[in-house]
Amino acid sequence: MTAYPPEPWHLAGQAHVSVWLLPAGSLPAMPDHIEPVIVGAHAVVVTAWVDYRPPGQLSYHELLAAVAVRGGLGASILDIWVDSEVSLRGGRELWGIPKDLATLEFTDDRSSATGREFKALGEDDWIAGAAFARRAGLPLALPARFQVAQMLDERLVRSPVAARAKLHAAAADWSINPDGPLGYLAGRRPIVSAVLRDFTLVFGS
Repeated sequence: MTAYPPEPWHLAGQAHVSVWLLPAGSLPAMPDHIEPVIVGAHAVVVTAWVDYRPPGQLSYHELLAAVAVRGGLGASILDIWVDSEVSLRGGRELWGIPKDLATLEFTDDRSSATGREFKALGEDDWIAGAAFARRAGLPLALPARFQVAQMLDERLVRSPVAARAKLHAAAADWSINPDGPLGYLAGRRPIVSAVLRDFTLVFGS
C-alpha cells in the first residue's frame, strides 16, 4: 500500500462550498474539548466538494462537513469521505480526521460552461448530491489561514491550514439523504455558496 506524504501536505484543485446555519440542538455530538461557535442558537456548518489535482501531492475527490469552533478562526470536521485510501490513512493517522471511503462522482454540467454536478455514494446507500452554477468572481487569488481541530489519540490537535483561491459566488442545489450520515442537513438550504477556483493549500505543520 502506498504510503501517505509526511505533513504538511501541499494540495491544489477546485472546491465547491456551501455554508449552513444549523440549530445547535441538531448538531451531531462532539468531543468535550471542541466547542462549536453558536450564533443566535445556530451553529455554522460548512460543506464542500473538493477535487484535488496536480500540481498538488495527491489527486482524489472529497466531500466534507465541518463546523466552526471556538479558539481562533477554526473548524472541526464532522463527516468526511474520500475516494483515496492514501488520503484516508494519512488524514486519520496524522490529524485525527475521521475520513471514510465513498464513491464520489464529479461531472461537468453539459448545460452550462460554469456548472458542476456531484454525487456521493456510501457502501449501502447514497449520501448526498449537489449541482453548482458558478457566478461572477474575483480575478485575484485571496489568502486565508485557519485551523482544523480534531481529537487524535485522546488529545486535541489544532492543525494549521494556509490557502489561496480565486473566489466566485455560486448557486447550489443540494439533495441529502435524510436517513444518511448528513441527515442533519436534509431539508435545509445553505445561506451562501461559492466556488474556490484554482486553490492551493498547505495542510499541517
